[in-house]
Amino acid sequence: MNRTKELALKKEVIPFEKHDMHLSIRQLFNTLLPLFLLWAAAYFSLSVSYWLTLPIAIVASGFVLRTFIIFHDCCHGSFFKNKRANDWLGTITGVLTHVPYQQWKATHAIHHATSSNLDKRGIGDIWVMTTQEYREASPWLRLRYRLYRNPLIMFGLGPFYVFLLSYRFNRKGARRKERMNTYLTNVLIVALYALMCWAVGWQAFVLVQAPIFFFSGFFGIWLFYVQHQFEDTYFEHEDEWSYVKAAVEGSSYYKLPRLLQWISGNIGFHHVHHLSPRVPNYYLEDAHNATPPLQQATTITLRTSLAALRFRLWDEDSKRFMTFADLKRNNRALPARSTSTIRVTTQASLTEKS
Repeated sequence: MNRTKELALKKEVIPFEKHDMHLSIRQLFNTLLPLFLLWAAAYFSLSVSYWLTLPIAIVASGFVLRTFIIFHDCCHGSFFKNKRANDWLGTITGVLTHVPYQQWKATHAIHHATSSNLDKRGIGDIWVMTTQEYREASPWLRLRYRLYRNPLIMFGLGPFYVFLLSYRFNRKGARRKERMNTYLTNVLIVALYALMCWAVGWQAFVLVQAPIFFFSGFFGIWLFYVQHQFEDTYFEHEDEWSYVKAAVEGSSYYKLPRLLQWISGNIGFHHVHHLSPRVPNYYLEDAHNATPPLQQATTITLRTSLAALRFRLWDEDSKRFMTFADLKRNNRALPARSTSTIRVTTQASLTEKS
């Protein structure tokens, strides 16, 4: 895709970069009201059986995920036309989803500006090492990377680490506005939890809130992971990197059943979102359907997306993701060589992954 076609493609989605107050308000009601009602239903079901509570909590977690999509749109200034309205709603929904609004807004903007750029990894993305980086990494760094990419850790411990721990702290170099918003979010979360514990008792609160918290975090991390981690995705160094290619070729179209598409706020049209973050979630599908080149994006389904669990390393030669087993087989075929110094991303944690 040449520069002219890239500019033309960006222009094609401009008509969908618009706000609809009616649709935004309706989405608020059909997201937050069911969330509160499901939370109450899960609480009252405790007197019947916890086996009834769990499925209700899982459904409720889907509405927490949908709340996060509203939060996400506020971060991009695409949910409301008014900036202050986006900031206020973003902070409130950030409390409900355990994500500080200003901090995530800043790191996510960096993610959009650097997605699939091999020279600018490390902020707001999933930790990805190339095969060459992994070959030349220290044993300790290899172990950390293997643990990080292990599905049990990423999706099992990840929700607790990311949403309960890491987002409670400001990132290094954060501006005052961002720091104060993180403090405010933390205070409001504590106040909300204290109020709920007082109202229903701490045991009942934990029994209801814990599965809602875990499953919403699990689904959120999974969506972010799978929409960039597919076999023939796009990665390039700065001198060859293209914003449009990173959006259309480096983000997938996650084709979900209609109910799951609705619950996830159309975020499966991730290639459209990366091409134009100003398109509200309720217009992503329309933009996809009206723009033929976007329909050529890599399509994954619930079944095919499971393959992403095996992908570990990006191979710059073959331009595809590899498993550790693939790397081991390739290493046997490589001639002996000396170790050279290369750029290695050395993230220590999930701190800035969201």
